[in-house]
Amino acid sequence: MEPPWADETSKIRPRPADFSSRPAKPDRLPGIAFVLGLLWVVAPLHAGCPDWPPARARAELAALHDRLAAWNHAYRVEGRSPVDDAIYDQALVQFRVWRACFPAQAPAELPHLADAGGSVRAPVVQTGLAKLPSADAVQAWMRSRGGHDLWIQPKADGVAVTLLYEHGTLREAVSRGDGARGSDWSAAVRRIDAVPKTLAHAPARVVLQGELVWRLPGHVQARDGGANARSKVAGALARGELDDATAARIGLFVWDWPSGPDEMAARLAGLRTMGLADSAALTQPVATLAEVTRWRERWYRQTLPFAADGVVLRQGQRPSASRWQAAPPDWAVAWKYPAARALATVRGVDFRTGRSGRVSVVLELEPVQLDDHRVQRVSVGSLTRWRQLDVRPGDRVSVSLAGLTIPRLDAVVWRTRERTPVHTPDTGHDALSCWHPDPGCEGQFRARLVWLGGRHGLDLDGVGPALWQQLIDAGQVRSLLDWMRLTPAQLATLDGIGAERAAALGRAFAAAHDADFGRWLAALAPPPMGDAPVPDWATLVARSEADWRRMNGVGATGAKRLRAFFANEDVRALAARLHAAGVAGF
Repeated sequence: MEPPWADETSKIRPRPADFSSRPAKPDRLPGIAFVLGLLWVVAPLHAGCPDWPPARARAELAALHDRLAAWNHAYRVEGRSPVDDAIYDQALVQFRVWRACFPAQAPAELPHLADAGGSVRAPVVQTGLAKLPSADAVQAWMRSRGGHDLWIQPKADGVAVTLLYEHGTLREAVSRGDGARGSDWSAAVRRIDAVPKTLAHAPARVVLQGELVWRLPGHVQARDGGANARSKVAGALARGELDDATAARIGLFVWDWPSGPDEMAARLAGLRTMGLADSAALTQPVATLAEVTRWRERWYRQTLPFAADGVVLRQGQRPSASRWQAAPPDWAVAWKYPAARALATVRGVDFRTGRSGRVSVVLELEPVQLDDHRVQRVSVGSLTRWRQLDVRPGDRVSVSLAGLTIPRLDAVVWRTRERTPVHTPDTGHDALSCWHPDPGCEGQFRARLVWLGGRHGLDLDGVGPALWQQLIDAGQVRSLLDWMRLTPAQLATLDGIGAERAAALGRAFAAAHDADFGRWLAALAPPPMGDAPVPDWATLVARSEADWRRMNGVGATGAKRLRAFFANEDVRALAARLHAAGVAGF
């Protein structure tokens, strides 16, 4: 028995043979979805054009063009993804912005689909999707479509494929390619059990479009991210021969039936009848922005069997498939999830010397948004790592969130062609240097004060890095313990410190005199002492290196460092000062 939609689909005529090469009409205005998508991709990165002379603009554009072209070739020809999708998208936006800024110096547009090697004409063109940036943009698109007959589905993060069935049998599988032509994937796809080789109760000719996805049981996008899923599928198909184990890991999500009935509900009913109920279940009707948001959050935070990088909104009725072109249409758009990684421009390189003399490096960034975090700086780590990366102002880096909260530097994505000289700090310091703010010691000395007054030391109420710096700049603190002699009247002379705060600081400084020996010892930051007893200063100073080695948890290296610390002249001078002040244990 024929299904009720058989007569309707039999009326669909094949598209003209030359459709894929037909140029778009030059006077056709882009739909609102495309315009909104363009606004999204340009606005975040286009904070004014760079102030570059023509020669530098030409060099910077050429370098980014070549980097993007190499990424495209690796992904579409070699089946590997050398860069995260979100970073690629943002780099492509930057390239287009710079091309608009410097049209005379701009290289040709990227042939980012032309090198895919596709020679097979797709049964129906794959259109692609414009991407909307926000709920407001989605609301505007919904209004532009009349606010009815709208549907939502997850935006599967895999590789697109077009499937042609004739008389219920799979005849052809074509990659996306440039939208109109792609590679013949038929042999590989026939090895994938998730792709039906036959369709039950199907009309004579069925064209399906969907995504080959990497199966990820229990996958939660908000928790697990993209899991490199797209690259795994693309790499498997690019290798030419698909082994059984890999084929079993690939699934299919059908997101459209171009040759199906005009009504979405009828198309979904047909998919279920043909045995594609799982795909049909992931297309849901929506009428309001609140419903769209609920589905988007549900698919982001609850399990799906594959990675999804957003949602797709479609209008049920759309033009005949014979009129589709390889460009984003008006009747379907994507609303992607927050980027797991962001492309950030380095503003500056900040070298920070810790109390032990170790130099750490922090990059100051043009602010970028990651989920609900505004990221303006990221740690590189050690000076050695910074030198290996050679990251400088103007470079672009990839940043993500570690543990969903802490900014993390992933990689240098590309370097500016004009390298800015960066002055590195003196690295001849160690754990026993810089007990005074002498030239070259400013950072380490300040770090010693921050430790002393922080929770690991005396926990001085209301005292932080800014106050220490102010006291140093005012010449009030030239040694680690100079603050102990400051009176509220002296503190009140500092800019921004009134009588009330000066009195509070005076009380905090006075209370430190009464702290116990253990807290004062921690404030001076000796090397780790393991389980060694710490009765008083005189006992610690009297211990030899051999004595320290016998202490549990110290070891030979630790013993040498401890002996050097307690024998250091600056450290002994501080201890003598504490003794004179009557501090317990000294």
